[in-house]
Amino acid sequence: MDAQNPLLAGWDTPFGIPPFEGIKTEHYRPAFEAALREHEAEIAAIVENPEPPTFSNTIDALELAGQGLNRIGGVFWNITGTDSTEELRAVERELSPILARHFAAISLNEGLFARVATLYEQREGLTLTDEQARLLELTYKSFIRSGARLEGAARARFAEIAERLASLEMAFAQNILADENNFVLPLDEADLSGVPDDVKAAAAQTAADRNVARPFALTLSRSSVEPFLSHAHRRDLREELFKAWIARGEHDGATDNRGLICEILALRNERVNLLGYATFADYKLEPTMAGAPQAALDLLDKVWAPARAKAAQECEALQAVADAEGANFQIAAHDWRYYSEKLRLSEYDIDQSELSGYFQLDKMIEAAFYCAERLFSLHFAPKSDAPAYHPDVQVFEVKDRDGRHLALFLGDYYARSGKRSGAWMSNFRSQKKLGGEVRPIIVNVMNFSKPVPGRPALLTLTEVLTLFHEFGHALHGMLSDVVYPSMSGTATPTDFVELPSQLYEHWALRPEVLEKFAIHHETGAPISQQMIDRVIAARNFSQGFASVEFCGSAFVDFLLHSKSEPPKDIIAAEKEILAGIGMPSQIVMRHRTPHFSHIFAGDSYAAGYYSYLWSEALDADGFAAFEETGDIFDPEVAGRLRDFVYAAGNQRDPNEAYALFRGRKPEFDALLRKKGLA
Repeated sequence: MDAQNPLLAGWDTPFGIPPFEGIKTEHYRPAFEAALREHEAEIAAIVENPEPPTFSNTIDALELAGQGLNRIGGVFWNITGTDSTEELRAVERELSPILARHFAAISLNEGLFARVATLYEQREGLTLTDEQARLLELTYKSFIRSGARLEGAARARFAEIAERLASLEMAFAQNILADENNFVLPLDEADLSGVPDDVKAAAAQTAADRNVARPFALTLSRSSVEPFLSHAHRRDLREELFKAWIARGEHDGATDNRGLICEILALRNERVNLLGYATFADYKLEPTMAGAPQAALDLLDKVWAPARAKAAQECEALQAVADAEGANFQIAAHDWRYYSEKLRLSEYDIDQSELSGYFQLDKMIEAAFYCAERLFSLHFAPKSDAPAYHPDVQVFEVKDRDGRHLALFLGDYYARSGKRSGAWMSNFRSQKKLGGEVRPIIVNVMNFSKPVPGRPALLTLTEVLTLFHEFGHALHGMLSDVVYPSMSGTATPTDFVELPSQLYEHWALRPEVLEKFAIHHETGAPISQQMIDRVIAARNFSQGFASVEFCGSAFVDFLLHSKSEPPKDIIAAEKEILAGIGMPSQIVMRHRTPHFSHIFAGDSYAAGYYSYLWSEALDADGFAAFEETGDIFDPEVAGRLRDFVYAAGNQRDPNEAYALFRGRKPEFDALLRKKGLA
């Protein structure tokens, strides 16, 4: 251990948080090298143990192995997502294939698998807890799905594919980041006609930060793009920005993702073919709640027809608004948000820019904390003495009802150069009890527009829901109460992992929450009941559009991964799939294939983007459990939710977990009612 390398030294910091200020780019490579050697030695010790395999000397030992690697990786992968530099990206390119090779070697270690398989064969005679029995089953199946039974050339090829995929997926992510970092649209005051003042202020700050000669500038961050598309009068500029936004990763040059995608799809298929699966979708859905491709496809089909019909009605209404203004054009994709806002104002008297005045970021963070306090008896205290990796990051200690430390929560809310777009939850350390209690360090990352000094950050309604969504994921990590690290927090199937996050969104728009925290930033007045009623009434406004843009992406993901022969031209394949389902020309996929990070910057959601819809069906049905009591903070229902969903990790089958919370299987018809599509 090199005491001069903070990644390898002991962390004498509050709560064991990483000592961010002392960590330099040059520390990562030697730290990873040391941690890899340590992990290899730990695996060798398990394999070479002369004692017969037991749960303790094999499964427990395997769970505890690699803690140093996890600690270093927790810092590195989080920082490359939030504060990437060219130097960090170079390290990332170097490390990705090395780490893939390392983990493939473990998965394909014959001696290690032999010990796990022996225990699995003896499982009926072992005295195991329910959690241990599930862990043994998951571990055994993970080895099988990672090629442990392959032999000879197939075994070598499997490892080779894993290494190549790691490099391709990392390159895909870096290309998108480069496209987003390199794009700036300089603007003058007149170009921002119709744009709210807070959006103008953010555009002015962007111009200053990017050293743009003109007074305003926009980037390809969603928090920059969507407000402009919703309010700017200049149709030509809306079109220019929109086209750049949907073309990320799709152009000739060093950051072109089209060829990478075709190779990724081909290699994923080849890899699962070696395991005996017909397609990647068959492989990926086997351990999920859906269980098989047809179940996921049935859900998409169930939503698609009413969503498309609803979107067609919405388009007619938007065209009528445009025609009434004397527009001499048919509504196009870059027009939808602009005329949708006009229609929202006329139908529900809701001006999004006016509404944003009530959604101060700090107050919405308080609202998310308040709901967690009411539901789960949590307390959040700012910790200004705890290290943070960026000056904008806020740190909170989380305690339970008895005042015991539960977790550390980091909130990183503002967009900046070097940060990956989107919003997500991650961890610097996950929860476990094996080998001693370890409590988690959880982070939420957003890309909200940073306000100018002296003004509060104001959120759109969509951004408020995003904040609650990601905080739901954070609670899933913070409340985790399991023994084994591989089953901790969000380590669940993707069509279950979105349940805690999407369910938490429901509290954001409740009158009980809005009247306390939706406070106008200038007048200090709470949002009126009349406006709350209008917001709730408009909850399903433009739901056809939202469902179609989501389902378009989900169908493309699912059908690309369901093909036995991957495409040679990914854009042609995308167009063919969209034509086949009848995608409206006025709506673009929420994530077009060349920048679809969910499925190509890693395979966590590959063939699984449908998961958001599956979990939305669960959350619609699940929130009804609170509504049926007449109390959205009902302690008995909240207790079951905590015990069987938020705290339970992957210690039981997710279908069983949901039934224990809800008292029955989910009723999927609740999804269509929630969306207003029934």
